Amino acid sequence: MKNIIIFGAPGSGKGTYSDEIVARYEMGHISTGDVLRAEIKNGTELGKTAKGYIDQGQLLPDSLMIDILAKTYDALPKGKGVIFDGFPRTIAQAEALKQMLAERGDDMGVMVELIVDEDTLLKRLLNRAIEQGRADDNEETIKKRFAVYHSQTEPLAEWFQKEGIRHTFTWKGSKEQMLSEIFAFLDKQ
Repeated sequence: MKNIIIFGAPGSGKGTYSDEIVARYEMGHISTGDVLRAEIKNGTELGKTAKGYIDQGQLLPDSLMIDILAKTYDALPKGKGVIFDGFPRTIAQAEALKQMLAERGDDMGVMVELIVDEDTLLKRLLNRAIEQGRADDNEETIKKRFAVYHSQTEPLAEWFQKEGIRHTFTWKGSKEQMLSEIFAFLDKQ
């Protein structure tokens, strides 16, 4: 299996679909959000630094994210592919990821883009805040995250298009329907 970059706005289902893809294809999984939340929970210096950015709805500095990513990637078993969940989020990060993988004889594989309307995203994130007690999922911070996504992350979709690896999947009201379309695509990879 190739590496997969799962891409979409906050609340689009990157974690949910990543879990399903990992289970089906027995791939490695790097969720930058999970890695960062663990660092925050453990009170590490990285966690304290990351918390400051996250609480403001901002992205972490690229150099910090690349270091975390390379360390995590190198610790995973080789040969089964890895799904990158929540990374890259900027063109600079995508270029750094491409370089980091090339240094290891690997490539980015494919990008799976999850397209979901913003009203649905807001409802999902507010519901997640209640269910999971996530302080970073309040309406003010969510709106900041959407603004950051539109200005810094969304333009990355065109970069992936130019790389020839962008594949889009649009939410039509059913997780099962979207997952079926994603699996049908990935089964051919």
